[in-house]
Amino acid sequence: MSGVNYVTKETLEQMKEELNMLKTKGRAEIARAISEAREKGDLKENAEYDAAKEAQGLHEAKIATLENAIATARVVEADSIDTSKVSILCKVTITNVANKKTVTYQLVSETEADLKAGKISVTSPIGKGLLGKQVGEIADVHAPNGKLKFKIDHISI
Repeated sequence: MSGVNYVTKETLEQMKEELNMLKTKGRAEIARAISEAREKGDLKENAEYDAAKEAQGLHEAKIATLENAIATARVVEADSIDTSKVSILCKVTITNVANKKTVTYQLVSETEADLKAGKISVTSPIGKGLLGKQVGEIADVHAPNGKLKFKIDHISI
């Protein structure tokens, strides 16, 4: 992930808490697993040791990714959002022009995206297509399954 990562204050706090947990408890658990595996004999033929070392590498990669996300995070306050057009953190109600199905999404950063919770990334095809549009406009979205058209019905915080 490169560039600026726009997040809410709550999400930034969650990311910091997760990073702290990974650096403290997570690293301690990995070190304990490596130590236990090392005690089980020859390291050349010790699958448990290899698995623990691999888990350590993945754990450190996750820490690095989270540190980068926090370093590039910019907190966006809800009261500073312009609801005259679709932007990050806006909730937008859209209607698919083809099948008349209406849905509401909140546009968020990649780290906050959760489709089940109705949060889509501003870097997703739909998110990109909606950005900058105003109520009543038609957004052309270039999705993997073809071109979709959405009418902007409502924008809120």
